[in-house]
Amino acid sequence: MTATVPPAAAPPAIAEALRRLLANSHAPYSGVRVSAIVEAGDGRTYEGVNVENAAYPQGLCAEASAIATGVTQGLTSIRRVWVASSLPGLIWPCGGCRQKIWEFSAPGCEVVSVADDGTAESHTIEALLPLGFRLER
Repeated sequence: MTATVPPAAAPPAIAEALRRLLANSHAPYSGVRVSAIVEAGDGRTYEGVNVENAAYPQGLCAEASAIATGVTQGLTSIRRVWVASSLPGLIWPCGGCRQKIWEFSAPGCEVVSVADDGTAESHTIEALLPLGFRLER
């Protein structure tokens, strides 16, 4: 699988769900709303939004929120992660979220950023987190 997929359109249902989720974000400090949808290896999806806190390090990124929701419901493998924000253009997971995605990702897991106009760009988690760390189990 190539590391980068050229810009394309996100599936309309995914783009709409990401836009809808932005309203649930709690971002009173940065003002940047972020939503994420994690797609499991079995096709189930899990949603999350960012939740900011006055004790800044205690906030929760949208990707981490979606992964935590999935793990709570039995998620063991991630095939794809969709992300969107209230900012114009594309947004990408922070380093900490890239590691969280890496922990659960299947090889070639796609991370797809969706812009407000529905255009999307995809990179594999391996491209976004070269030399990622994983404990052998």
